[in-house]
Amino acid sequence: MRRDVPRIDWSGFGFEEGEHKNTSVIWIKFAYNAAKIESVKAVGGRWSNSKKCWYVAANTHFRQLFGLAAPLAGKRVLARVSPYNQQQLQRMREELQLKAYSPATLRTYLVEFAQLLYVLKNVPADTLSYERLRSYMLYCVNELKVSENQLHSRLNAIKFYYEQVLKKEKFTAEIPRPKKPSTLPKVLSQKEVLKIFAAVGNDKHLLMLELCYGMGLRVSEIVKLKVSDINSHRMQVLVEGAKGKKDRYVPLPGSVLQLLRAYYRAYRPKTYLFEGQYGARYSIRSVQTVFKNAMRSAGIKTPVGIHGLRHSYATHLLEAGTDMTFIQKLLGHHDIKTTQRYAYVGQAQLNAVGSPLDKLRKR
Repeated sequence: MRRDVPRIDWSGFGFEEGEHKNTSVIWIKFAYNAAKIESVKAVGGRWSNSKKCWYVAANTHFRQLFGLAAPLAGKRVLARVSPYNQQQLQRMREELQLKAYSPATLRTYLVEFAQLLYVLKNVPADTLSYERLRSYMLYCVNELKVSENQLHSRLNAIKFYYEQVLKKEKFTAEIPRPKKPSTLPKVLSQKEVLKIFAAVGNDKHLLMLELCYGMGLRVSEIVKLKVSDINSHRMQVLVEGAKGKKDRYVPLPGSVLQLLRAYYRAYRPKTYLFEGQYGARYSIRSVQTVFKNAMRSAGIKTPVGIHGLRHSYATHLLEAGTDMTFIQKLLGHHDIKTTQRYAYVGQAQLNAVGSPLDKLRKR
């Protein structure tokens, strides 16, 4: 049974990121008040005798709890970016915010752009020539050994700055993009999925994994699920603000209803279906750890992360004869080509083809 922790109004507190004993922390500042001290203690705050201040670890949970923005990039990188180019980084941040890019994309673009600024040192980013930019991309390939996927990400960030912030149309158009490796999704068999579920001893954790597989959800979608998103009368679940800021409905598996109702009676979540210790939504990393531990307990060696449950959902639907366009809608894919990858891993279809060697052996 989850212990209820009262919700705390953090508006009367000040927060400042810093370091304490070589560890990144968030300093919590406020005028002496016994009630506020109890609030800080309730979330695990600690007192520093040397700094005479309360603090917590500078992690995603506490940033979300206090309403703090994620850091733009690594401190070592930012410390070596010239003051002028830090202004350019801020301009890019503001443009991304105005265009309503997701927090994850915003952070990725800023981190990748900061790598270029770090190399430029005192050279103003807005005066960079095409040839200098091309040389930088070659440096990323030959010296830094950056992967194909990260090169795409870095080039996307640079393209955004020069073409969206500085309005230099087609500035990066002539820089060739590396060919992405053609990889197939890693999939679990239905027997393996059942073994994973059987290895979970906690009802809350089991429900998380069953919903990930049973509705084909991304881990970011499972932690964002709200109690109000579930409609047991229509047997539908609203997946709100998913990738690409798109909403979609997915069927609620009937087999999960009993576990879902028992979970709700036991935990009484208020806003998010899966809430953490302090009332905030469950963290992505915690769900990933639940899956990793279940895989280990089940003795499954397949090198797959929790996203493999979503891949398995799509593949098992395809093997059962579900239309590809319907699977596309269930997964929320923008392009049918993304969904068509599952046609290459569907075991039923592959096995139906057979091998000419088998025919030779039968003669």
